[in-house]
Amino acid sequence: QVQLVESGGGSVQAGGSLRLSCAASGYTGSGYSMGWFRQAPGKKREGVAAINDNGETSYADSVKGRFTISQDNAKNTLYLQMNSLKPEDTAMYYCAADRRWWLLLYSVEYNYWGQGTQVTVSS
Repeated sequence: QVQLVESGGGSVQAGGSLRLSCAASGYTGSGYSMGWFRQAPGKKREGVAAINDNGETSYADSVKGRFTISQDNAKNTLYLQMNSLKPEDTAMYYCAADRRWWLLLYSVEYNYWGQGTQVTVSS
């Protein structure tokens, strides 16, 4: 059974940085897409950044140039480096994984999800 555990959320002032981590376990087989998604109160869940086993990445326009997704395969960990944070980045951030390697940010319908970590950016 695939388990995803996020960490690294917190409260920062605008312009600050945070790094989220997602420790993955229980995944077998080849081919995957992993991503970070966020959901603010009263809003739909949206894709932030994604990466697949080919190393392809995809970013939402709102975070391009500020956020960087990366992975450490030896540690089975996914990261999201978030710089120049803005109040509108405030949300619950979720890590997700799926065996469909092509998925990236084309859909939010990932099969496996973590419990989420809160990011709050104050002005």
